[in-house]
Amino acid sequence: MTGGKSGVDPKLLEILVCPVTKAPLEYDAEAQELISRQAGLAYPIRDGIPIMLADEARPLED
Repeated sequence: MTGGKSGVDPKLLEILVCPVTKAPLEYDAEAQELISRQAGLAYPIRDGIPIMLADEARPLED
């Protein structure tokens, strides 16, 4: 199993999509975030659990 130190299940990362655009997400292991380039949002990962709420996401800087 290759989950790294994040504790996020790699299979889960494969199936998650942005709740706003339904586009695939990029995993940023260093920041512990899932990035939606289309929506311009970064969803946090807390204690290995992706928080997939637009209200909890931070806007990406250009």
